[in-house]
Amino acid sequence: MIMNKLLFTILFVLVSTLGFSQTLTKADFLEDLDFLKRTLPAKHTNLFAKTTKATFEKLVDDIASKADSLNYETFTVALFKLMVSIKDEHTFVEAKFNRILPIQLDMFNDEVYITAIDPAFASLLGTKLVAINKHSFKQINALFKEAILSENRSYFNDHLLRFINNPAFLKGLGIIDSDKEAAFTFVDRNNKISKIKLTSSEGNDLKKLNLTAGAVNLLSKKKKGNYWYDYDAAHKILYFNYTTCREDPAHPFDQFNQELFTLINAEHPNKIVLDLRYNNGGNSGILTPFIDQIKNSYLNRKDSFFVLIGKNTFSSAVMNAVELKKNSNATFIGEETSGSINHYGEVRGFSLPKSDIVIAYSTKYWEVWKGKKGPLKPDIDIKYTIENYMKGKDEALMSIWPQRPQPKGKPISSALILQ
Repeated sequence: MIMNKLLFTILFVLVSTLGFSQTLTKADFLEDLDFLKRTLPAKHTNLFAKTTKATFEKLVDDIASKADSLNYETFTVALFKLMVSIKDEHTFVEAKFNRILPIQLDMFNDEVYITAIDPAFASLLGTKLVAINKHSFKQINALFKEAILSENRSYFNDHLLRFINNPAFLKGLGIIDSDKEAAFTFVDRNNKISKIKLTSSEGNDLKKLNLTAGAVNLLSKKKKGNYWYDYDAAHKILYFNYTTCREDPAHPFDQFNQELFTLINAEHPNKIVLDLRYNNGGNSGILTPFIDQIKNSYLNRKDSFFVLIGKNTFSSAVMNAVELKKNSNATFIGEETSGSINHYGEVRGFSLPKSDIVIAYSTKYWEVWKGKKGPLKPDIDIKYTIENYMKGKDEALMSIWPQRPQPKGKPISSALILQ
């Protein structure tokens, strides 16, 4: 499935970098809402599959009734809440967010921990989030559930982590008062409380900030790129990381796949691992050559072929996983996917006339496994822990490599500067 993510990336970058120079008025909000009310039902393939026209229009009118008190942030969050009522994971808001807090958080056992942060606070790596601006994490979680679909636990967790360092989103939810800074409270394993203030930076790409990160010594972080592999000759295990369903123009997937199976034919590995945990979609057809060949390979056995899935596995990556679930003997390991097995998709988008906020919407229903509902679930459920993460240990891979050795060469420290 091609989601036209390039289109949305361009639109997102454009509105983010241009900034927002004008103040939106009540008339502007009302014009945007009227346009949304007319346009989304006309363009979406089946907007009222899980809601009604009357409910949708009432919710739009409810936002309009508050137009006097809206600002860009509260308007954006109101649109997020409207999208929740539609219950389509591929119909969403692409707002222009142009500030970011210098912190990265991840979920372990339903609690949130620091995995990267401004170097000034590196000592807090691995500590648990307690509160933001005196709002407890329980309160924050409840507020996020109003603005993000929560029926699928993985989808909700993925999106909570995506927006929890977004000051405009936090401001729109009423958690903070300014998009310039936020106060955080953390607790470590010894119950020591730490309170800090983080100042937001311009931009929306965390990778461009010089953050200190923990757990860099993970195989899944060893290389960068849309797709890559790493062969452990000592244990005869081939690891294939498929990060995004997109072609790399400098290294077409057909060429990559030929190299992969040339290695398989030459080295005859005992196991192959396909890691889809961090793949949020694109074009599902990219992986077809691999799927066709692995189905006919000697590796197509439950004790030799492993597929890793998780809370970031979405859209086309789910479609690839489902095809392998149906047509191979692979063992699936990890967490439930954030994307549903059968879902609306093939995303397009339009901009609201005054705010320039992009509304993404579905144009097609994908029934890839008749009768199935909800996310794809693993055969072996993995519970990740912050303790193992900070040590560079990956529980999913540990289930395949019971005693996987550290990579050869100079040891990597548990923290380094991300450039």
